[in-house]
Amino acid sequence: MTSIARTFAISLGIAATTIFLTMLGVFIWRYPTEEHEFRSCQVVAAILDRATVIEGQKLTVRPTPALEELKADSPNLWYVMSAGELLSEYGSEHRPALPFVFPYRGPVGSSVFSTLDQNSTFCLSAVQRGSLRLGMMVGEPQVRFGRIARTFLLRRVFSIMLVALAFAATVAVGSALAARFVSRSIERVALRALAIDPSAPQGLISLSEVPRELKPLVEALNRAFGEIDAYIRMQRRFLGNAAHQLRTPLTLLRAKIEDVPEPALRAELVRDVRRLTSLVSAMLDLARLQNHAVEKRPIDLAQITIEVLADFGPSALDAGIELALDQAEKGPVLVLGVDAAIRSALANLVGNALIHARGARRIVATLGRDGVSIDDDGAGLPDGAEHKLLEPFQTGNTAGDGAGLGLSIVREIMAAHSGELIISSAPGRGTTMSLRFPATVAPTGPAQLALQTS
Repeated sequence: MTSIARTFAISLGIAATTIFLTMLGVFIWRYPTEEHEFRSCQVVAAILDRATVIEGQKLTVRPTPALEELKADSPNLWYVMSAGELLSEYGSEHRPALPFVFPYRGPVGSSVFSTLDQNSTFCLSAVQRGSLRLGMMVGEPQVRFGRIARTFLLRRVFSIMLVALAFAATVAVGSALAARFVSRSIERVALRALAIDPSAPQGLISLSEVPRELKPLVEALNRAFGEIDAYIRMQRRFLGNAAHQLRTPLTLLRAKIEDVPEPALRAELVRDVRRLTSLVSAMLDLARLQNHAVEKRPIDLAQITIEVLADFGPSALDAGIELALDQAEKGPVLVLGVDAAIRSALANLVGNALIHARGARRIVATLGRDGVSIDDDGAGLPDGAEHKLLEPFQTGNTAGDGAGLGLSIVREIMAAHSGELIISSAPGRGTTMSLRFPATVAPTGPAQLALQTS
């Protein structure tokens, strides 16, 4: 879509030019009628001026089409032409006595005078041609409107175009400024809307900041922001309440599982309850983060990674998978966030790799200045499956194991930390899941740690 200001300016410029030319046409049509004799004098003088040729000591009036048309329309036409001492006369039998003598040496210009008998008028016009002054005295011309209008336009076409362009430019500039004012008002509303936090859209756009024409739009936006804010608050309350309500049953279930007599079944149930408890904890941490109920503090991502890998050591040992930590620089990797939430997100990635990385023999956690990556050497994901994993209830396991909520919650946790979850994979080349934070404090010194689980 084109610019409002440009469209407005072009449209009004064309309209203004059309109006100007229409008014000019009306002027040409009416003006000669009101001052017929003077306008006729100017037209006849222009016709004779273009027909007159001065060559040496001879003054000739050529029979141009316009002059022949004038003679045909004016049976009593007469004129006398003079240039210095040169004279040329037509229709002398119709010429009355004149108050001027020939050759004419008066000032340059045009005017209408009465004859000496006061019974008729004649046109007197003088133009400068080099060193000579061409004088014309004309009587009884019958000038038609078409010739008057045509001559008027031909003699003043440059001036008319200049005035038309100036008029159109003035209107276009004025309309562009007006349109720019409107578009800037819209831009201010858009910037105010963009400044509202999508996760907490409580801010409203003040109606006093916008023109009257935009107030209905702003009122609609404010109402939409209010409804979105109410929905987000309700969703967050539900998420927090659900997580709180699930913790107690899970604790009781864990206690009852200890009474299961079969060791293999008990271990499997404990593992499932642990995963479910981790999911509930992540939901609660996410609710707290979104409600800004938890203060973010500097935490050591390297220490959390080591502890999470140690927690998954027994599970990795049972699965025959090696867990390793690759840290390029020794020392802490500090990020700003919530310890429990980041720990839950990282545990989710490691647990996801242990469960869903088919054929994996080694899982490596790589620490860098901007976060941590979990790499496996499994079968990888099909092309285009990375984006689906971030949707709720989507997993990379074709067998259907897992609730499919983990990575979606990890993404939300990272968004609450102004970071992101990045997934890259290729069939047969394994999968890499990375937690990227906006700002980290770079540790110093190289080191590498491997946790052997076999």
